[in-house]
Amino acid sequence: MGVAHALKTLAHKGALLQIHRLERPLMSQLIPANDLRQHITRIIAMTGSAPAEAAQVAENLVMANLSGHDSHGVGMVPRYVDAVLEGGLSPNTGVKVLLDTGPLLNLDGQRGYGQITGVQAMQMGIERAKQHGVCTVALSRSHHLGRIGHFAEMAVAQGLVSVHFVNVLSRPVVAPFGGGDGRFGTNPCCIGVPMGSRAPFVLDFATSRVAQGKMRVAHNKGEQVPPGYLIDEHGHPTTDPGVVVVPQSNGLFGALMTFGDHKGFGMAMACELLGGALTGGGTWHREADDKRAVLNSMLTMLIDPVRLGTQATFEQEALAFADWLRQSPDAPGSDGVKLAGEPERTARAEREQSGIWIDDATWAEIEAAEKKLQTRP
Repeated sequence: MGVAHALKTLAHKGALLQIHRLERPLMSQLIPANDLRQHITRIIAMTGSAPAEAAQVAENLVMANLSGHDSHGVGMVPRYVDAVLEGGLSPNTGVKVLLDTGPLLNLDGQRGYGQITGVQAMQMGIERAKQHGVCTVALSRSHHLGRIGHFAEMAVAQGLVSVHFVNVLSRPVVAPFGGGDGRFGTNPCCIGVPMGSRAPFVLDFATSRVAQGKMRVAHNKGEQVPPGYLIDEHGHPTTDPGVVVVPQSNGLFGALMTFGDHKGFGMAMACELLGGALTGGGTWHREADDKRAVLNSMLTMLIDPVRLGTQATFEQEALAFADWLRQSPDAPGSDGVKLAGEPERTARAEREQSGIWIDDATWAEIEAAEKKLQTRP
């Protein structure tokens, strides 16, 4: 499906939108998913990635956009390019096995693309969980893993339950509850549960009130964010997402706040301790720098309900509880009860058909990153 087809589709719906060519966009544009995959694949290949790696990274990024998580999508490409040029991201690098006892895996991501190392770690963990009933995977020093829900989806597709704790080694952008500056990353947590014949439960969330990438997207669009998400560089509440995207007048940044006050802070610390300290990837406890690399470490626990002996009752009870939840009457002004994973699946169906919006600022950053690669020595 080309851009012309997307324009025809929108015109049929009565939308007064202008779609510009990929090569020279003049405003926010709606790009067919396949066109975007091909374009991003070319850029990732220019960083030195082999064709298969470039395609896999691009597919993962576009899938994040399709799922409604633009924060983890193609807008990350400029940062990836900078990280490669700085030496903080190593193309064509897979995991190194440090320990393999069967139920326990300790893997070093070696600063490779997280879209590659994360998949390798999950493939190994899934195989061993099928053999032993459980597997705990410690993956350290991967470059940005992207949307963690992708890895939970890999597990539930094989009938496995998965739990993921992730930490972030990059400029700290989240303030501890009661604190006035950034001390750690957005530290996501994710849980995947298969639901038998129905679509799975996939809970994937940052422990900050909102993902850092969503602030980048809002800043690029010139939008403000709701109160309670941010503090500025002086520790005061603000609705300007730019305080965590670009340096402020004093050269400092603001910070995101954790969700649920002390509860989100506690979960963020658990992700740092389990995802960072226990895996051997390390925690953040130093002054911020301006490096563009984003290193993630992830602790994953995989459980096979079949080997646990609870498969039949597990599926029966899971479906019964989901049905019970859906019997709740719609709250006034709401669309009713939605289970984790449903919004992403709805977004995919819609965006795969209609295309993915890329704002002009984000596209300009992607073009600038491509030019850096074209002109590097």
